[in-house]
Amino acid sequence: MPILNRIPFGRLLHKKVGTSIPANFNNLKNITNYKNSYNIASRYMSGFSFAGPRTLDEIIKKDLIEEKNKAEISDIWMTYHEDKEHVHGAILKGEEGKMILERADKMKFFIQPIFRGETGFFMLLSQFQEPSHFLLAYLEDYKMDPNRAQPLMTFSVFNDLAESHDLSLVRCDVINKGIEDDEGLKVMKNMIDAYTINADYSRVEAFNVKPESFDFDDFIACLNQKWKNGSDAEVKEG
Repeated sequence: MPILNRIPFGRLLHKKVGTSIPANFNNLKNITNYKNSYNIASRYMSGFSFAGPRTLDEIIKKDLIEEKNKAEISDIWMTYHEDKEHVHGAILKGEEGKMILERADKMKFFIQPIFRGETGFFMLLSQFQEPSHFLLAYLEDYKMDPNRAQPLMTFSVFNDLAESHDLSLVRCDVINKGIEDDEGLKVMKNMIDAYTINADYSRVEAFNVKPESFDFDDFIACLNQKWKNGSDAEVKEG
């Protein structure tokens, strides 16, 4: 993926972060110092271990909720997740959930910054894994040793009830203590935006198939503004 040659790990952070996320960005190196980015990604990102539930039934028994209405299922889902540490639930319309997975299956890779302070950020690299999972690893970890890079967070879109109830259930797991829960939630929301809002999805398309047209500085400026103001995605969260 040649576009990764133009993407920096991040910029100077103003406070120390946790495990696996270096706090010293004074000697940042551009990814141009590394070779064969796309080939490495294709071979090794699929080797990520997945920490979250792989199916809806692993979270909640589908046969116990299928007879309930949309509002009841939504309430059950949000109540189940609201008191859990480092785990978030969210709800989308069924058509939105289907759109996300259809688009992600075609455009599997993207990036998401986590902002700290006024100008600092570090970069996550996201890969979609069928049938419904997004895994996000710290970009520098992946570049240093893609075979051992592990997700800092994951989220999944379950469309089991998309047809019957116009409901998609989203589950986000923040795995690494270096990411705050609210940061993980923002990343999830921005990823949902990226695959549901046409203007944002055009950046995902550029990143994957037209890298010469991907404007990194504009992307960071837009995401920084959204980070401050909150995501545009209409996501009910818990």
